[in-house]
Amino acid sequence: MKFTTMMSSRAVILAAPFFFWSGAALAQTEIPAEAEAAVPVQPEGPGPDGGGDHISIGAGAAYMPVYQGAEKYRFQPLPAIDIQLGRFFVNFQDGVGANLFDSESVTVGVGLTPADGYRKKDAPPGIGKLSMGVGARGFVKFRQFGFEATLGTTKILAGSTKGVLVDASLSYPVMISEKLMLNPSIGTTYGDKKHNNRYFGVNAQQALASGLPQFRAGSGFIDAKADLGLQYRLTDRIGVGVVGGVTTLLGDVKDSPIVKRKTQPFGIAFVSYNF
Repeated sequence: MKFTTMMSSRAVILAAPFFFWSGAALAQTEIPAEAEAAVPVQPEGPGPDGGGDHISIGAGAAYMPVYQGAEKYRFQPLPAIDIQLGRFFVNFQDGVGANLFDSESVTVGVGLTPADGYRKKDAPPGIGKLSMGVGARGFVKFRQFGFEATLGTTKILAGSTKGVLVDASLSYPVMISEKLMLNPSIGTTYGDKKHNNRYFGVNAQQALASGLPQFRAGSGFIDAKADLGLQYRLTDRIGVGVVGGVTTLLGDVKDSPIVKRKTQPFGIAFVSYNF
């Protein structure tokens, strides 16, 4: 049985990220950075219980920090979409794109994905907003002995930081029964100097407006994540799931003046219909 993950190293929980019902499993997810990383996996096989071509649509909600390192949390509604038609896909982890190569053990693909930002009212006073953006992502997935390892690189093209992100994750889906699946996952994200500084930095103008000290972040690892997903199939078409996890900031970014909490839990719940 082959599994395919869905994303953003950082959009709803990096992802996440990143929670769609695809017949049986959950995986690693910005729409906010805390949700992208917690996304489901789609088992291979014909029909509504398997992978191959499929359309799964639903809705979910995430409880997550308003930005990475924030003290405040909020609930955020999220769509749950997982579409695979031939080489083409739509999902949160990999975005909208196509698999260039796909086998039992290796998948290589490209897509456009959302890039994280934060609202002016969520950022510390005087910092201002960081607009959501879109990035071009290339990825490779390796599957062996029940594990799935993913390595992706995203260049943010518009909005957000215009920087580069590299995400890596490792998951191990476990079928507890025909209806229940658990999926533990770990992951990390690396950002270049432009991304880290624009997301976590405080320039002279912001320092004057906010009263915070100036801060510049260099390139380096941004965070580490661990989560556990659970999916339960109510019927052949309808499933529900939850994801709980924690992220912790690393390197230079954890010392940013806008970071109030270096380690942050998050949670996601969703329901989805498999066509």
